[in-house]
Amino acid sequence: MSGDSVVRIAMWSGPRNISTAMMRSFGARADCAVTDEPLYAAYLVATGLIHPMREEVIASQPANWQKVADALVGPPPDGKPVWYQKHMTHHMLPQFGREWSNHFINAFLIRAPAAVLASYSHKRNDFTLEQIGLPAQAELFDRAADRLGRPPPVIESQDVLADPRGMLTSLCEACSIPFDGAMLSWAPGRRASDGVWAPAWYDSVERSTGFAAPRRELGADDLPDALKPVAEAAQPFYERLARYKLSARKE
Repeated sequence: MSGDSVVRIAMWSGPRNISTAMMRSFGARADCAVTDEPLYAAYLVATGLIHPMREEVIASQPANWQKVADALVGPPPDGKPVWYQKHMTHHMLPQFGREWSNHFINAFLIRAPAAVLASYSHKRNDFTLEQIGLPAQAELFDRAADRLGRPPPVIESQDVLADPRGMLTSLCEACSIPFDGAMLSWAPGRRASDGVWAPAWYDSVERSTGFAAPRRELGADDLPDALKPVAEAAQPFYERLARYKLSARKE
């Protein structure tokens, strides 16, 4: 499949990032369909992990990664010419194939690992390096870079929040689509394209009408001791991708 002219964008992000806001932004384009974490059910079934609304998630999606991949390279929803897919990097388990991603513009949304872990720490402090997704993100980045012969697009969440127009213009250019001013704002509320897990996770984005202003990110010194080794182990993966992050396009 996929010998068509559809621009398929796979945005690879770890958890606790602005990935859902980015999905809202692309979903505000009239020419774009969006898909929300299509490998989540396959990930839950393969790992046996207990997440909020686990059974609902599994019932809502194919639990076989190959079936998911086949659909993602097939016809886009509503025949749209741009198809933005929000992916969580930790959902790409080692046993899930990667070849299907060759049909995509693979882009990477990054956030400093200490900040990711700090946003979790008030709820739990037993996260592993794999669960914050940076090893898988770096592996997917390297794979895309090797295939392209150049770095694929990388954007930093804080940069997007500081200058949404400039960063989205640069990202769209890197993805070979024109920037659309509609990407800067959206109506509040839930979308039919949101994952069934939205009630557990999307309260903030459902209240939003655009990108929030950036706030000071917490660092490693702000983490509980149990999470500091995870942040330290994750930092080199983050820095490897951050070296290639896009800059905001200036008017």
